[in-house]
Amino acid sequence: MLLYEPTLERNMRDYGITIPIAISRPSQIMAFLTEQGEKFPRHTLASAAETLAIATPIISRADLERVHSPEYVASLYDPIGLERTILSTYELINDDGSYNRYEPDTATRPLTEIFQAQLEQVDGTYLACRLALADAGRFCFYLGGGAHHARYDAGSGFCILNDIIIALRKLLDEGHASLIWIIDVDAHKGDGSAELIQLSRQRGETFSGKNPEIFSLSIHMAHGWPLDEVSLAKAIPGHAPLVESDIDIPIESGEEVLYLPRLAEGLARMEQRTAGRIPDLALVVDGVDPYRKDGLASSAPLALSLAQCVARDRFIYTFLQKRCIPSSWVMAGGYGEHAWKPTAHFLASL
Repeated sequence: MLLYEPTLERNMRDYGITIPIAISRPSQIMAFLTEQGEKFPRHTLASAAETLAIATPIISRADLERVHSPEYVASLYDPIGLERTILSTYELINDDGSYNRYEPDTATRPLTEIFQAQLEQVDGTYLACRLALADAGRFCFYLGGGAHHARYDAGSGFCILNDIIIALRKLLDEGHASLIWIIDVDAHKGDGSAELIQLSRQRGETFSGKNPEIFSLSIHMAHGWPLDEVSLAKAIPGHAPLVESDIDIPIESGEEVLYLPRLAEGLARMEQRTAGRIPDLALVVDGVDPYRKDGLASSAPLALSLAQCVARDRFIYTFLQKRCIPSSWVMAGGYGEHAWKPTAHFLASL
């Protein structure tokens, strides 16, 4: 099943942001699948909510505060605080107050509108999880989401809200699941998710007895952002990016041939570490920025071929299907003009 909401495709230049992010990735994927004659069942956010009998709006302020600090959430509902958060999260302002890759005079939409768009992205991730749990095929790919860098009290890496953890905590709170795996294959470590999971455990919120309710794996560049020297020098102990996932798999530049074997080993370790418990759901953070033609400079140290990207996703898909584990997939990182290709070819291969 596919979840696709065309109204969520945003051109960053409409906000005066000049960061080179391709705007048409989801629509290019859909066009390719249509051209290939693929007939996945499809939903928009509205049709998915109606099918699942879920009232809208779906994500409330209380859902955000379950994951992020109340002070940070409050700042997002304050126009001045929100603008400051967006400027810092999207790295649009320098230390001296000058703008970086931001031309507000060219904007045709208010910068603060980005927050509403990210709230709707969280809706999509939550709905994708619910669709995967309800669907006989045990599979839903959401052409959106994956903001795994957002932290407890701050945005980071273009991520204001961590839709992954917000959606999963809501599922757990509502009783739809008791154990969820996160399989994060974005080029960048899922540092915000790791921090949020650790903090929730420390507060005693995501354990059933002695068993964790959210268990995370991240396979990523060994030294690229946020694990670069500059970021690590500024990092605070106990906070991202210094917080470990349950299973971290760093890949050195030039080790692409080892990527799939190490991922397979990591998934086997997930099974062992959760003591044979079968998760109710797996959420796959399916970043395509490891693709060698993605075009993002900061992810260049990890350079998988198109065939390797498709093999990665097919391996995860088969691993979960064989174990009858429902899976929801979110797009996460992917930036250049070729970024649509790994996801499109993976879905077409199914």
